[in-house]
Amino acid sequence: MTLAANPTPRLWFGLAGLVVLLDQLSKWLVLETLRFGETVYFVPFWNWVLTFNPGAAFSFLADQPGWQRWLFTALALAVSGWIAVELKRHPGQRLNALALSLVMGGALGNVIDRVRFGAVVDFIQWHAAGYYWPAFNIADSAITVGAILLVLAQLTASAEKENS
Repeated sequence: MTLAANPTPRLWFGLAGLVVLLDQLSKWLVLETLRFGETVYFVPFWNWVLTFNPGAAFSFLADQPGWQRWLFTALALAVSGWIAVELKRHPGQRLNALALSLVMGGALGNVIDRVRFGAVVDFIQWHAAGYYWPAFNIADSAITVGAILLVLAQLTASAEKENS
């Protein structure tokens, strides 16, 4: 993928929108084909499984009575608002903008689930040698990749400052 010579905020918002679209389409497909708790073997390290996570990453606060739904929704909306401002201010910082777009798209994809279902739809399950990674989704993947890219962007920015 080649980015425009001078990327605009519109490009980054479009990428965030694409993440939301892919996330919601994948969840729709899973909701149409799997029953809650059903596990479908895909390859030796990967299952499809329909679960609902009312908490955050790794089911943090999932055992709470419901207030966390609105806390995580408000937090994701606030972070997405901040990201929108940053994307408008610095659209030319490609790596940073890419990272922020992925985080924003993932956060908004999960907000849609929280509002619709009171929990996030998770369906990708990786495992090896009897150990299972908690189920996740496309939005979670985008947030994770975005966070890694943010760290990389900060490290490369720090290295560039030291070299100049």
